[in-house]
Amino acid sequence: MPLTFDFPFEALKTYTGINPRPDDFDSYWASALAELNATPAESELVPAAFKPGFADCHDLWFTGVGGARIHAKLVRPNADCARRQQRDNGLGPAVLLFHGYTGHSGDWQSKLALAASGFTVAALDCRGQGGLSQDTGGVLGNTHQGHIVRGLVEAIEGKPEKLLYRALFMDTVRLARLVMAMDGIDPARVAASGWSQGGGLTLACAALEPRIAKAAPVYPFLSDYKRVWEMDMAKDAYVELREWFRRFDPLHKRENDVFKALGYIDIQHLASRVKAEVLMGMGLMDTICPPSSQMATYNKLTCKKSTLVYPDFGHEDLPSHHDRILEFLCV
Repeated sequence: MPLTFDFPFEALKTYTGINPRPDDFDSYWASALAELNATPAESELVPAAFKPGFADCHDLWFTGVGGARIHAKLVRPNADCARRQQRDNGLGPAVLLFHGYTGHSGDWQSKLALAASGFTVAALDCRGQGGLSQDTGGVLGNTHQGHIVRGLVEAIEGKPEKLLYRALFMDTVRLARLVMAMDGIDPARVAASGWSQGGGLTLACAALEPRIAKAAPVYPFLSDYKRVWEMDMAKDAYVELREWFRRFDPLHKRENDVFKALGYIDIQHLASRVKAEVLMGMGLMDTICPPSSQMATYNKLTCKKSTLVYPDFGHEDLPSHHDRILEFLCV
């Protein structure tokens, strides 16, 4: 392996992160799940205008914590396609897709290869980003600036439930549960996948809904914030960390409190809960989500896992990796 700007590859294999884990981390997520359980889903399926012929496309709406209406694209294969993945029980698999930071669920077309292979596909629009989901403030569309630090002031002051990613993680859980309960779906064969923010949400979903059977994250975001900071890489996707300090703590008097609060939404601390089989892809030249931040999470996974490492690639498309994910899901 070539040298990288990060730790040498051999050191990456054993690195386990430096961002602190809050003492009440487990009770924090137990409380979040309890709030989700107490929130009626109020799900609704609306037929989409897009009709590819071999699959049915719907807009799926549901209510998340805080009363936000959340949107996902749902693509279900027709009977002939569905039979390709059905087993003796007559039920088929599903895959949840999570998008990158600031993005959206994408075109219908991008889900059709999975549908043609027999998978039901549900692609989430993260609240307040580029899709149709409501933000917790009750507005439509993009409020994405500062999502990592949204609610950080309140979290430092003892109200970490205000962190926005708490709600986003719960949205992934609700989507998983709704799909698992659908007719024709085998709840033991529901997978999750995503790149960057989508990779982080994939692992959060698998941790908080442990029935997820397979997870295919690619260079996951939302891991080991303090490592990103100490590498002086709080830029691009992580730039809001620097902006928060510049605006709210220019002397860094509360730096320790900041990273402890961010520990509630650090996926490395959820990793030990994942029961799914994991296939993770990463590039060693990734300057957006540094390899060490990713490996802090990967090395804490105790489930069956493997990683595909692309030494010369960064935060970009990884050659043939979409194909490898499909092969992984189909086994």
